[in-house]
Amino acid sequence: MSIATTSKDDERLWSWRFRPREDDDKSMAYQPPAELMHNMTDGELFQRAVDVSQLSRQRLGMAPKIAFMFLTKGALPLSPLWEKYFAGHSGLYSIYVHPRPSYHADNASSSVFYRRQIPSKVVSWGSLSLVDAERRLLANALVDLSNERFVLLSESCIPLFNFSFTYQYLMSSRYSFVDAFDEPGPAARGRYEPKLAPEINVTEWRKGAQWFEASRQVAVIVVNETRYYAKFDELRDLMYLEDEHYIPTMLTIKAAHLIANRTLTWAYWTGGSHPRTFGQDDVSDGFLRKINQERNCSYNDQPPSTVCYLFARKFAPSALEPLLKLAPTSLGFG
Repeated sequence: MSIATTSKDDERLWSWRFRPREDDDKSMAYQPPAELMHNMTDGELFQRAVDVSQLSRQRLGMAPKIAFMFLTKGALPLSPLWEKYFAGHSGLYSIYVHPRPSYHADNASSSVFYRRQIPSKVVSWGSLSLVDAERRLLANALVDLSNERFVLLSESCIPLFNFSFTYQYLMSSRYSFVDAFDEPGPAARGRYEPKLAPEINVTEWRKGAQWFEASRQVAVIVVNETRYYAKFDELRDLMYLEDEHYIPTMLTIKAAHLIANRTLTWAYWTGGSHPRTFGQDDVSDGFLRKINQERNCSYNDQPPSTVCYLFARKFAPSALEPLLKLAPTSLGFG
C-alpha cells in the first residue's frame, strides 16, 4: 500500500510510503516525509492531511509525538534555549516553522531546526491570514502520522517546564487547550458581525488567545472545516482580529466537549493590542516561578491544578542569556 506523490520535474513534492515490516507482513512501517518543502496548494495539503489522518496509527508501532509549530516573522532568537529543551528526546517531537516567505533559515545541520521550515505565505497581523498560517502548520504536521499533539508557538515563546513534564501533561490530557470565552464589551461580543448569521449567532461568538494546543482529533477538525471558515473569509474586510475568533468560535460550535477553554501560553497584558515584552533585566528565578502561581485551573476535570501554563511569551532576544543560566534550576532542563 502506498500514498505517494512523485515528479521528475519538481523534487520538492512530498512522498509518503507504507511498506510491510520485515518481521510482520500484516503490519506496516510508516515513513513520514523526509523533506518539508513541497508545491501543493493549501487545499491539496489540507486534503492530504485529512487523508493521512484516516489511517490507523495503532498498527504502526510508533511512539506518539508532539508537533511544535512555530509561527514566526523570521529567525528564532531563542532557539538555543529550545535546543536544550529538546535535547535527549529525539523521536518524541517534531518541529515546523512558518516564517515570512522571503526568510530562509541558516541553521547548522546539527540543529533541531535544520530544514524544518514549511512552505509559507505572507501573514498580516490581526487578519484571517494568521488563521491560514495556523491551519497550514497543522496540516503539514498532520501528515506525519506519529504526531499526536500540536502546539502553536511564536519566536518569543519559552518553555516553563522540561520536555518530559510537558510530554506527560499533554499526552495525558483528555482535552485540547483552546481558549474560548464569551464576554460583553467592545473587545469580545462587540466584534461580532451580524452578517455572520445565520451560520454563526452572537450567542455562539467566542474570543480566545491565538496560541493553542490541540489533539490530533481537534487538529483535523480545524484543517477540514469549511463552512464557518467560508463565512469568515466572505466577511474578512468587515471584521477585526479574526484570528482571535475563528478557531474559538468554530470549535465551540463543533467540538465544545473536546476543548478546555484555556490556553497553555502565559502572557502579561497591561492594555493595548499586544502583551508586554520581557527583556534581560526582567528575567529572574522568582519571575519564572511566579507565572504558575497566578491562578488555578482544571486539568482533566480534576480539582484545581497549580500548573496552568507550559509556555510563556513575549521574551525579547536579550532575555536569552539569563534564561539559559536559569534553565537548569528554574525550568528543569539544560
